[in-house]
Amino acid sequence: MKQKRIRINLEDTEGAKFKFDIEGNVTKDKVLKLFELMDLMNIEEEQTPDLDSVGGKIWNVVENHFPAGKFTSSDVLEKYEDEYNEPIKLSIVSTYLARFASRNKIERARVGREWSYQIIRIAQKHP
Repeated sequence: MKQKRIRINLEDTEGAKFKFDIEGNVTKDKVLKLFELMDLMNIEEEQTPDLDSVGGKIWNVVENHFPAGKFTSSDVLEKYEDEYNEPIKLSIVSTYLARFASRNKIERARVGREWSYQIIRIAQKHP
């Protein structure tokens, strides 16, 4: 049986880089402990999209073109190709949108044969 291996590379807002490896008998509990450690270290996701990466470009399209309404992966594909003048496969767009949904950046709902997405906006309460 092949050993499982998980590698997580992170960079915080101050530029410090962190590398985490789990090898061998990887369990859900061990992965959760790693995320708890990251939470204790206060490592947060980068707030500005990295426009050198495909994921950053896709997130930029989502934020700029669909800030309030619902959209599909096909909508994002069209805007991406218009904005960056480069082709991209629908499967790549769909994969990134699914990742954004798993990180609670967007909501994902099944509508007919396709997925519909919407940015999650957290309302801040003012005293």
